[in-house]
Amino acid sequence: MGVFDSSRRRPQAGPEPSGHRGYYATHDAFDYDDSPYDDWDDRLSGLDHALEAEERRRLRWWQRDYWLGRRKRWWAGRIALGLLALFILLVGWLAITAPLSKSLEPIAPPQITLLAADGTPIARNGAIVDEPVDVDTLPPHVVEAFLAIEDRRFYDHWGVDPRGIGRAIFTGTGGGSTITQQLAKFTFLTPERTLTRKAREALIAFWLESWLTKDEILERYLSNAYFGDNVYGLRAASMHYFYRKPENLKPNQAAMLAGLLQAPSRYAPTKHYDRAKQRMGLVVKSMVAAGYITEVEARGMAPPALDVRLKSDLPTGTYFADWALPEARKEADGGYARQTLTTTLDSRLQAIARDVTGRAPLGSAQVALVAMRPNGEVVAMIGGKDYEKSPFNRATQAKRQPGSTFKLFVYLAALRAGWDPDDRIANTAFTQGSYRPKNSRDRYSESLTLEEAFAQSSNVAAVRLFEEVGSEKVIQLARDLGVTSPLAKGDPSLALGTNTMSLLELTSAYAAVAGNAYPAEAHAFAKPERGFFENLWDGPSSFSSSTRDEMQRMLRAAINEGTGRAAMLSGPNFGKTGTTQDNRDALFVGYAGDLVVGVWIGNDDNSPLDGISGGGLPARIWRDFMNRALGVQATGQPAPREQRDPGTPIEPLDVPDIGDIPVGDGNSRIRIRDGEAVFSTEVDGIPIDIRIGEDGIGIDDQAIEEARRRAEERQIEAEERYEEIRRQRDERLRDLESARF
Repeated sequence: MGVFDSSRRRPQAGPEPSGHRGYYATHDAFDYDDSPYDDWDDRLSGLDHALEAEERRRLRWWQRDYWLGRRKRWWAGRIALGLLALFILLVGWLAITAPLSKSLEPIAPPQITLLAADGTPIARNGAIVDEPVDVDTLPPHVVEAFLAIEDRRFYDHWGVDPRGIGRAIFTGTGGGSTITQQLAKFTFLTPERTLTRKAREALIAFWLESWLTKDEILERYLSNAYFGDNVYGLRAASMHYFYRKPENLKPNQAAMLAGLLQAPSRYAPTKHYDRAKQRMGLVVKSMVAAGYITEVEARGMAPPALDVRLKSDLPTGTYFADWALPEARKEADGGYARQTLTTTLDSRLQAIARDVTGRAPLGSAQVALVAMRPNGEVVAMIGGKDYEKSPFNRATQAKRQPGSTFKLFVYLAALRAGWDPDDRIANTAFTQGSYRPKNSRDRYSESLTLEEAFAQSSNVAAVRLFEEVGSEKVIQLARDLGVTSPLAKGDPSLALGTNTMSLLELTSAYAAVAGNAYPAEAHAFAKPERGFFENLWDGPSSFSSSTRDEMQRMLRAAINEGTGRAAMLSGPNFGKTGTTQDNRDALFVGYAGDLVVGVWIGNDDNSPLDGISGGGLPARIWRDFMNRALGVQATGQPAPREQRDPGTPIEPLDVPDIGDIPVGDGNSRIRIRDGEAVFSTEVDGIPIDIRIGEDGIGIDDQAIEEARRRAEERQIEAEERYEEIRRQRDERLRDLESARF
C-alpha cells in the first residue's frame, strides 16, 4: 500500500465518533475482489516510485546512496553497453594506429643507409633478396613443408586460428600465430612484445584476409620471410643455401628451409648445421601428422647437403659504419623498410684521418684513430691500415694495454683526493718488494712535483702515487669516466696501464675531462639536448673547476715540456703519451679546440714495435690531424738552449725518432736516413721529397709522378661523388615536386 493509504488507516486523535445509524448499502462496486482501492494502490505505488526517483535524481554519483538499490537488469545493461563502447573504441584506435593502408603496398626489402653529417652516403647495409615466388609454380612438397610447421589450417581460418594456438600450447608443434599474422608482424609492425602489438597484428591479419586471396598472402609471406645469413625470401634462400631455384627444391631441402623461419639466426645451416638438422626433423614429423607424407617417406628424407656459392657484393661501409650499424638498427623503427640515418661522422675529418694515417711510416704495424667531440659524438674513425684486407676494428674491438695514458686516472684521482700539482713525490728507484717498476732509460731523482712526474711520465712516481691514493679510488675514478673493462684491484702495475681496454673507451675518458662532464659515452648518432630539469635530475657529473684546471695544467705540461713535445700545437693543447712494455703498443691521446683524438700503433700479434714510442709517431699523427682539422699551426720543437762549448767532438743525442723533425707549418719535416737529409713537404697537395747528401741535391721524379697520378684519381673520385650527390638531390627535388602535385 502507498504512504497515503497507510496514513489514512492510522488512528486519528480526537473524540470518539458516534455510532452509525441507518442502513448499509450493498453494491457490486464495494466487492474487494473488484474494489476501487486497487486502483488507488497502483496510483499511490507509482507516486512512491516517483518520489524515490526524485530523491535519487538529487543525489550525486559520488554519493553511496546513488548506487544502492539499483536492479540487476539495470547493472547488466550498463555493463554490456560499456563493454560494447570500449570494444568499438579499441577497434577504432587500432584501425587508426595500425598501418592498414600500408599492408597492401609492395613490401620494401629491409635496408639501412648511413649518411655523414653533411649528407654524404658512407655505407649501406641491405638484405640479400630475389624475385618473388609464385605458389602455382612451386612443387606441392615445398608449400606443404611450410604449412605443416607454420600454419596447418591456413586455408581454413580468417587470419587468426584459435585451434592452432591451442595446439601449439599443448603439443609444442606449429606456431601460435598464423601465416597471415606473421606476415603482418614482420613486414608492418615493430618487433615489440606487447598486447597492443598483438591486437594490431590480428587486425591487420583480418584486413589482409579481406583484401587478398590465400595464395596471394602465402606468396607475400614466402617471398619476404627471413631465412638467416641476411637472406630474405624463399627464392634468395634456396639459391643461397642450395644454389637451386625454389621450383626445383627437393623435399628434404624444402623441409630444412621451412624449419629456419622460427629462429633464422639460430638455425642458419651455414653456421649451425646440427641445429638446422634437428629442426628439419620436427618439420618432417609435422608433415606426417598433417597427412602430407607417409612414415616411409619421412624415414627416407635425409638431411640435405649445402651448396653455398653466392656472396653479397653489397657494400657495408667502413670501420665507422660497422661500429655504427648496431646502434643504427636500434635507432630504426624495425620491420621492413628502407631507412636513411644521419650519423655524427664528419666526412672532411674522416678524409684527414685517412690521409694522415695512410702517409705515416708504419711498416708492418697497424694503426687506429678515434676523433670525437667532448660530448662523445664520434666524427672520425680509423680501425686499421686497410679495411678491405682486414675489417677488424682496432679502435673498438681490440683490447690493448693503454700504457702511461692510464696515468690520467691516477693523477686525477689524486687531485680529487686533495693533492696539488706542486706537491712532491719520490722519484727514486724501487729497491725492495716483489714489484719493482723502472723509469725509461733509468732516469731517477730525489723527488718531483706531480706536474713534473706526469709530464716526464715517471713510472716509479706513478706507482707511489697510486699506492698513496689507493686502488679503490683510482678504479672508481676510471669507472666514473666510463671505463667498463676489468681493472685489477690492488695491483700496483695498474698505474702503468697493464689492464687492457679499447682505444674508443680510453678516448671517451679523455673526452669526459675535456668537456668536464662524465661519463662521455661515444655515440654515432646525435642525441637530443637535455632539458634543464632532466640535467638537474639525471644529468652528467663534473669535476670542480680547480680539479679540472689542475688536471689540464698537467696534460698541457706533458705536451709542452714532457714526453709529448712532438704533438705540440700553436694553441692550447692537452694530452698524454703511452708506451707499453717492450714497445708493444704506442699511444697518444689528447684534445685541442673541440676535438678529442686518440691514436694507437701496434702489431696484431702483439709483437714489439720497431723503435716506435708514444711520444714519436703517434704524437706526430695526432699533431698532423689536429693541424689540418683545426687549422692551427704547429710550433715545432722548443728553442735550443745556449750551452757552453765543451771543446770536444759533439756526439749525437739519444733522442727518440730524431730522424723526423717537424719544420714550419708542421706538414713539412726533415728526416735523417743513411747519411743523407730528406726534406719532405707538399706543393699544391702533392708530396715532394728532396734529398741532400754527398752526391748533392736529388728529387724523386717517380714519386712526384705517382703522387700526381694519385691526386688525379682522388679528383675523379671526388667528381663521381659530387655527381652522385647531385643525382640524389635531383631525385629528392622530383619527389618533392610530385608530392606537391
